[in-house]
Amino acid sequence: MARGCLCCLKYMMFLFNLVFWLCGCGLLGVGIWLSVSQGSFATFSPSFPSLSAANLVIAVGSIVMVTGFLGCLGAIKENKCLLLSFFIILLIILLAELILLILFFVYMDKVSENAKKDLKDGLALYNTENNVGLKNAWNIIQAEWKCCGVTGFSDWHEALREKVVPDRCCQEHYQDCGRNSTNMFWTRGCYEKVEEWLDDNKHLLGTIGMCILVIQLLGMAFSMTLFQQIHRTGKKYNA
Repeated sequence: MARGCLCCLKYMMFLFNLVFWLCGCGLLGVGIWLSVSQGSFATFSPSFPSLSAANLVIAVGSIVMVTGFLGCLGAIKENKCLLLSFFIILLIILLAELILLILFFVYMDKVSENAKKDLKDGLALYNTENNVGLKNAWNIIQAEWKCCGVTGFSDWHEALREKVVPDRCCQEHYQDCGRNSTNMFWTRGCYEKVEEWLDDNKHLLGTIGMCILVIQLLGMAFSMTLFQQIHRTGKKYNA
């Protein structure tokens, strides 16, 4: 009876982590593709030049893939050490997420203020040769979201030290339209537009967050239950 329960748990744990591992592989693949095909698209922040979408997806994909692999191997080999490692990694990730979430809400105003300042500092690098990625990033977000600058088009005047804005700020786009002060520019800042999007999609984002939390808790529950079953059936530790 105990052995049958152990086998059932083992294969449930294996299948759960196989899906986990495949998701990690998918994210890693997408991240590498973004890095190769969108190499000129970089971060908005000059303080964190490596914090691009591609690098973030690669990092998350790698963590998910390694964690899923540990869970798969621990389940199929009935290895208590690997199962415990899997549990500890998930626990650390969960605690890190909770701490970051708490800190974000406690210091929300300060985070927002520092983010705006950092983004505005990045505007000054728009026309520099070594920051093509930052230029592309601003061009894309301003064109797609119909916004200009961080808090408004005047941010560009301060950053570029002249009364010009990128052409993508123009409501009627054509080459060098940003140099014509009589043109109509998007009046809303991109930071405000992003905040608005987050507010409009808070229920969806909350649902995604809850799904991630449930998956993490299920993984921890499966690993500890299997760990206890292996311990009870007298399975010896395999190094």
